[in-house]
Amino acid sequence: MSSSVAHTPVLELKGNLLSLMVLYLYDSDRERIEQQFAEKIGKAKNFFQSAPLVLDLNALQNVDAPLDVPHLVDLVRKHGLVPVGIRGGSPQMRQVALSLSLGILPDTKPMISRTEPQEERTLPATKDKIVSQPVRSGQQVAALQGDLVVLSAVNPGAEVLAGKSIHVYGALRGRAVAGIHGYSEARIFCRNFDAELVSIAGQYKLNEDFDDSVRGRAVQIYLEQDRLVIQPFAG
Repeated sequence: MSSSVAHTPVLELKGNLLSLMVLYLYDSDRERIEQQFAEKIGKAKNFFQSAPLVLDLNALQNVDAPLDVPHLVDLVRKHGLVPVGIRGGSPQMRQVALSLSLGILPDTKPMISRTEPQEERTLPATKDKIVSQPVRSGQQVAALQGDLVVLSAVNPGAEVLAGKSIHVYGALRGRAVAGIHGYSEARIFCRNFDAELVSIAGQYKLNEDFDDSVRGRAVQIYLEQDRLVIQPFAG
């Protein structure tokens, strides 16, 4: 083997933005976890199938209460998701997670809080992005520090993300995630609404949650008292 071939890079390791589903746990009650998780997943089994999932234990009411981490991981896998890491929890919980080959993510405050209003975050610099071509299935387009404007359609299986708001001048049929850093004033606008998922600052709704009255219409989506509102435009 020549020296030039031997030194040709065959891999690259670098950070990247990935959109991961996060399961926020507020209580360690095994029976209630099983029931409510099954209800959530049952709304959109196909959407969650094989999706990577992070277990966030930062919001547990009593971190010292016994939480059956192996059972929780098995429960997630039973419903077709793939647990990839854990965030928060006690040192013992994290040690168990490591033994189950889960990664340990840095602690952070949960994006969804039941007891305290989320502190509004502002972005230091705005870097908007305009995309003139359709966003096709399997593609991900992001404007991390500003608005994202798509002049065409976002197709099923595609994903658009923005630090602030998202504007889609065609049909929105994929996933739209705005306010990815927790910016609660973000909004999502589109001319033809039939998304797979929409999310603002960690709050999300799936296609199965949408009222038929908003499908196919021009809408704006925003947060009101920590709940997503999907509002058709007049006319």
